[in-house]
Amino acid sequence: MNDRYLEFTHSSFGKSLAAMIGLPTPPRLKRADGPWESQPLDGKPVLVGSSRGATLVGPLLSALSGAGATLRIVPEHSGLAPLKEAAAAQRVTVHGNPAEGAGEPRNHAVVFDASGLSSPAQLRELYDFVQPVLRGIAANGRILLLSRAPESLQDVAAKTASTALRGFIRSLGKEVGKNGTTANLIEVPTGADEAIDPVLRFFLTPHSAYISGQVLPLAAPQTRGVALPGSLEGKIALVTGAARGIGASIAETLAREGVKVIGMDHPSAEGGLGETMAKIGGVGLALDVTAPDAASRIAAEVGKNFGGLDIVVHNAGITRDKMLRNMPAHFWDMVLNINLGAILKINEGLLKEGFRDGARVVCISSIGGIGGNAGQTNYGATKAGVIGYVDAMASTFARRGGAINAVAPGFIETAMTAAMPFGPREVGRRINSLSQGGLPQDIAEAVTFFASPAASAVNGRTLRVCGQNFFGQ
Repeated sequence: MNDRYLEFTHSSFGKSLAAMIGLPTPPRLKRADGPWESQPLDGKPVLVGSSRGATLVGPLLSALSGAGATLRIVPEHSGLAPLKEAAAAQRVTVHGNPAEGAGEPRNHAVVFDASGLSSPAQLRELYDFVQPVLRGIAANGRILLLSRAPESLQDVAAKTASTALRGFIRSLGKEVGKNGTTANLIEVPTGADEAIDPVLRFFLTPHSAYISGQVLPLAAPQTRGVALPGSLEGKIALVTGAARGIGASIAETLAREGVKVIGMDHPSAEGGLGETMAKIGGVGLALDVTAPDAASRIAAEVGKNFGGLDIVVHNAGITRDKMLRNMPAHFWDMVLNINLGAILKINEGLLKEGFRDGARVVCISSIGGIGGNAGQTNYGATKAGVIGYVDAMASTFARRGGAINAVAPGFIETAMTAAMPFGPREVGRRINSLSQGGLPQDIAEAVTFFASPAASAVNGRTLRVCGQNFFGQ
């Protein structure tokens, strides 16, 4: 659906009017227009900093240089020593950050290794590095912090400083979104250092355009590192609710990366499902997710034709909104069965027969399950339940060499949100750091990243793709 306000504020007259009376101007987000690349940061300047005692600078510089970035440093920064040592060891060339007005390209990204922070007082190093360079970040830029997860630290002061970074990044994201810049934090446990490469390639590129203010904790990877480009080639995926909207976009994005997609939807949507699958060379499966034999029928279909599933995306979902005092029981039952119960039953069946070893599952949650919405007690319960479910099942999938994660969309431009009344629709669009609704592609990009074996260090997590909606955590 077209965001008329965004388009108006980018017209000559609209831009002048917005500036004159102080109206917000949502930025035009730069989204990915092709598959993952081997050098997605080719020629892009990335400013790198670190805290004293930082321990992630080696894999950080290796990942950035491997992605083609032009590396810049701030020569006088207090945490420069670990960076210089790592650069010398890897024979990586670094350049001084040019002065403002020098005619050099602005920094595409600012990346700071905060893994050496050992006390609240040392947070001043983060301020000293980031504060002076904020104005030098290009439109649609990226700010990324790397740290050790607070839960992995024993020292009280170090744990306190690491936790402080979560509040810092959430606040900074709300400051820098006006030009399309995003800010995120990756928490890296000991043993997962080499896993940051694909994470950087996702968060520092247009594939993550609508993700900001998020904290993503990693885990020790189950398998050896895999390069992101080509990691999904030849995989077999099932996507539920694939006929249209977000599900169709997920199917298309997976196919873009070389996945053979089995699109599944309710028999009433068989026509739309066939059209979507025809575009991507996929296979349609008209089946109700709540059918008692859904898991066995899926297993029979994929077993006969493909030998098993590498990926399952649980996208099928509905809303039946009513204030709880007015909600009929069948509204409650329908939403709970489709949005949550079907996920548990299908996965339970596929774990017995249907999943290949190393299978990865992605469930669609919602910020409605995090922040809650009046009139959506049924929907909010299911989407919060999804978050708990992926956390509870992470160890089960890890033992099989795979993973299960969730993506929580915010306001996304779909047929469902287009049908909302004008007032609530505009509020939904604007109450985030990027001042606009997301697109189905934004959800699809995050799902596709989680579906890849390159994201083996992410398990049991929920990532909000909401432009940093102002509600919830």
